[in-house]
Amino acid sequence: MKTIFITGASSGLGKATAKLFSEKGWSVITTMRNPEKETELVNLKNIHLYAMDITDSKQVMNKIEKILQDHDVNVVFNNAGYGLVGGFEAYSEQDIKRQIDTNILGTFRVTQRFITYFRKNNKEGIILITTSAAGIVANPLASVYSATKFALEGWSESVNYEVNQFGIYLKTIAPGGMATDYAGRSLAYIEN
Repeated sequence: MKTIFITGASSGLGKATAKLFSEKGWSVITTMRNPEKETELVNLKNIHLYAMDITDSKQVMNKIEKILQDHDVNVVFNNAGYGLVGGFEAYSEQDIKRQIDTNILGTFRVTQRFITYFRKNNKEGIILITTSAAGIVANPLASVYSATKFALEGWSESVNYEVNQFGIYLKTIAPGGMATDYAGRSLAYIEN
């Protein structure tokens, strides 16, 4: 049975991906900050829930290490992230750091660990990264969010060149507007 590892599976695209892969007979490893609050995925077969905050380096390393002791992962879906909107002038340094730590560094932490796993085990692997249409064409009032998504696009392309020789492939997914709760709990509003 093939296995997919998904970050940010508590809602939206991450949750929909978990459901789809479960229906297709895959083993699905889902991570989210608060799996104890999840009521839907716990009832689906082949889904395993783990608590993981991608902004916590130590937790990411330890949790992935534990997961890899029990599961043979084939695909990684870096989906965790959130939007930050408002006029750039109103952003605090903390707002900016939190956005970068979640959307960029969190993806780096997870991906780096899985590249090592795939390479050391002489195993092919696919690493998917959720970017955004805002990472291709910038949006007003989403400057830092757009910057993180532009960064992920460029970084993914660069790393892909490095790891293809090992049978590891990075692919980006750049959705536009979708019917999710992105504009609700996955969006932080900054007001002047």
